[in-house]
Amino acid sequence: MILVYTHKITPRVRYIFKHIFTRILQIPVDFTSTIEKFVAHNGMKMTYSKAPLGNEFFVKSSNLLFEQGANDIDITVQKWEETPCFFSAGTKSTIPFDIFAASFYLITRYEEYLPHVKDVHGRFTAEQSIAFKHQFIEKPVVDIWALKLLEIVKEKYPDYQTSSRKYAYISTIDVDNAFAYKHKNLLRTFGGLLKDFSKFKVFDIWNRFAVLVNLKKDPFFTFDKIISLKKEQAVRTIFFFLVADYTTFDTNVSAAKSKFRLLIKDMVDYARVGLHPSYFTMKDSALLKKEKERLENITNMPIKRSRQHYLRFNLPETYQHLIDLEIEEDYSMGYASTVGFRASTSIPFYFYDLDFEIQTPLKIFPFALMDTTLNDYMKLTPKQSLGRIRDLKNEVKAVNGTFITLFHNESLSGYLRWNGWSRVYETMLKICKSTDD
Repeated sequence: MILVYTHKITPRVRYIFKHIFTRILQIPVDFTSTIEKFVAHNGMKMTYSKAPLGNEFFVKSSNLLFEQGANDIDITVQKWEETPCFFSAGTKSTIPFDIFAASFYLITRYEEYLPHVKDVHGRFTAEQSIAFKHQFIEKPVVDIWALKLLEIVKEKYPDYQTSSRKYAYISTIDVDNAFAYKHKNLLRTFGGLLKDFSKFKVFDIWNRFAVLVNLKKDPFFTFDKIISLKKEQAVRTIFFFLVADYTTFDTNVSAAKSKFRLLIKDMVDYARVGLHPSYFTMKDSALLKKEKERLENITNMPIKRSRQHYLRFNLPETYQHLIDLEIEEDYSMGYASTVGFRASTSIPFYFYDLDFEIQTPLKIFPFALMDTTLNDYMKLTPKQSLGRIRDLKNEVKAVNGTFITLFHNESLSGYLRWNGWSRVYETMLKICKSTDD
């Protein structure tokens, strides 16, 4: 155990110290604001305050962990050896930066509470983030800082035996469209045909017809392949199903369709299943509840995991709604426009609500990349994409983190805009499961 002395034990201090020491470094931590208790402690200890008490391990604190709410902060990013860092701590500090305040700023998504310009879908954009602006978005710097801290702690306390986390991989699949052509109502089917005719898409017209009369398999129905690869590679896999009513942005088949319901039930037998809350649930708790109950009625089990459709969430409201509905895990923490680490960590963490200044029971699982990001936003080829995937995996493996990828069932089809991508998922699993660099 490490004992931390600080002049004021706040919820923020408890939250970030426990995350860094207990969850990342596997070191139990306790706190005191009593000098006598700190001095009498014979084990590992450190001071987190404005000045050291003596010659102990000391990190000079900035003000962030002793404030409330979100305030505009002037941040200067510098280098700690080769790693970007901020909140300089001065020369008396054992480490040159207050990595606890910096980690809190990044993990809580503090900057997303501040005024910002939203994109067309009402989202905070990667380009506005400090990580993007200072070019460390593809590095889990919070995890890197923690390991650098551990090395310094080991120098101070060489006899202390520590355990370490192990690298893990999770494959997540968003099911926005379980079928390309099948099980759509007559209006949608006829409308799709008219659209194809108007644009002279002869290939699409033939494929649609062939699928509808059972001459060909629906191209988006790739679930047998995903499950086969899951078993073959022993990959932890989670499916997030969109079961919303039809809108411009929510275009899955109706959850009333028996074939779709059977698909969901089948996936429950082979993998974990979560909710893919629809486009308009970001601020609509009643709609979110309706969709959760709909999926639970299909699976006959409580739904504990979710990922927002279009990655649309607003802090802290969306997460508050998930907590109210007893969702325990959320997988929305990532960007649509670029790969990397939105919260600058690859390790799951509990959502800290800056409105109420409390650690909540909602665990956030940050993903590192999405298939549509690589293909649609970054315009990478399958080969280039696999290179970026390998680089990101190595970043996570270096810090013993959890590497999470987001793919869609349709990207395995090799159909339309996914031409040439049919084997990318399979190759990615081999890269991500490998313990080699």
